[in-house]
Amino acid sequence: MSAFHRLLAGSALAALAACAPSVQQEVQMGNDYAAQIAKQMPLINDAGINSLFAQTVNPLRRVAQRQDLAWDFHIVNSDQVNAFAVPGGHIYVFRGLIARAQHYDELAGAVMHEIGHVDLRHSAQQMGQMNAANIGVSLAYILLGRQPGQVDQAAVGVAGSVVFAKFSRDDERQADSMAVIGLTRAAIDPSGITHMLQILQRLSQSEPSKVEQWFASHPTDAERVSNVERIIAATPGAPGMVRTGKTDLTAFNQLQQRLAALPPAPKEVKQP
Repeated sequence: MSAFHRLLAGSALAALAACAPSVQQEVQMGNDYAAQIAKQMPLINDAGINSLFAQTVNPLRRVAQRQDLAWDFHIVNSDQVNAFAVPGGHIYVFRGLIARAQHYDELAGAVMHEIGHVDLRHSAQQMGQMNAANIGVSLAYILLGRQPGQVDQAAVGVAGSVVFAKFSRDDERQADSMAVIGLTRAAIDPSGITHMLQILQRLSQSEPSKVEQWFASHPTDAERVSNVERIIAATPGAPGMVRTGKTDLTAFNQLQQRLAALPPAPKEVKQP
């Protein structure tokens, strides 16, 4: 490799390192994506329902690690069973997930898991890695002495979608651990996490189309349930919380009733 190419290689590495987003960049990326979601996804705008939802998630917001973020929570009007987080503290919960939760602690477990992803900056890191991959590929082409053509760019786009479309198992374990800690601090039964995972597993057998988006981004299997149980057993205060922690909330029950009274939700909604 020539000195010039070595210089370019060093520049590529520096560019990759520089792509880890700052908190300010993370918030801006999240706000931009949230604006896109508001235009493209059917969010519920009923004031009464959103007030009940706020009462349902406020105990979780208060125990989030990153209190510097302007957290906001939205219900997606879809019968699919899913939830996702956007950098900067934007949390989206699908109507189908709320409907299928049998108790408040199960919904709280799913939402707290998404809060954990934001607290740990998983989505922000993915976005930074995606940007870095695009820059790295472009610089690699420069090293090879040519620019990427249309076919090359399409391949890079497809590869990027595959690589960054889902959280890793390590990310899921970390978010589960944060969720157990957060629920324990909020005096909510952390076993709701495992109960929701079991609901999702049953739905994957009976209604696989309803949970395909969840499983596309959240690796979920029997091992994960066992891992969460071990995390609960190892978390100070959590084992006793399974017996004494809150499992229901009046606002949650009212929220389910109000959502059930709405016209049927769209069967399928694609995330931007």
